[in-house]
Amino acid sequence: MGLAHRVIPVLLMRNSALVKGKRFDSSRVVGNIFQAAKIHQARGVDELIVLDVGATLQSQGPNYSMIKELTDQCFMPVTAGGGITHIDQVRTLLASGADKVVIGTAAYDDPALIGKCASRFGSQAICVAIDALWDGYSWALVTRCGTRQHFYSPVAFAHEMEARGAGELIITGIKNDGMMNGYDLGLIRKIAKEVSIPVIANGGCGSYEHMNRALKVGASAVAAGAFFQWTDSTPKEACEYLASKGWEVRL
Repeated sequence: MGLAHRVIPVLLMRNSALVKGKRFDSSRVVGNIFQAAKIHQARGVDELIVLDVGATLQSQGPNYSMIKELTDQCFMPVTAGGGITHIDQVRTLLASGADKVVIGTAAYDDPALIGKCASRFGSQAICVAIDALWDGYSWALVTRCGTRQHFYSPVAFAHEMEARGAGELIITGIKNDGMMNGYDLGLIRKIAKEVSIPVIANGGCGSYEHMNRALKVGASAVAAGAFFQWTDSTPKEACEYLASKGWEVRL
């Protein structure tokens, strides 16, 4: 029996406010991060991803006090990301209550950081964010919250991150992000086929069937932000739907 497939709500924050992202434009404030986290806590979710989408662009480090307050109030595993550039920040985030960290831009700028963190804290604590953009001809790897493109294959980058010790990857197709019209299945399929570590599908979920399709192309877990924020859909119902399709999930 394999590991259960996870359904993971995602909360985006900027300056401690809950924001709505669409194709990596996260300027719209939509609520309170703590209130949203408490809703997911009440729903009994197995895991929560909290991403500070303003930290890197504003040259700020992680918001440790916010993570500590959130994890003190909510007892589900929390994966935190945003603004990480060196190993001491990872240590402090984990000490503040995060179970895992997401590293994005710094994983490209300083790939050796992933190996250092995996060696110090264990691969299971290190998730690398791979954001990618298709221009009609080729894929580009994108960093700095969608503002910087690199002519580097997302698949090659995934291979490198796995080799350096990342425990899992969170994959986002930028054109799908926040649109609720489905994940970028082609991108997820390409990466999931080439790595042996778990792949989290992210960006674009608008239905339980979208989650089913992402698992079919190789995702180990499915993440969703707007889908849970703007509809009556719940992670529990998502798990029930996926179980009805034959997937092993936590119910």
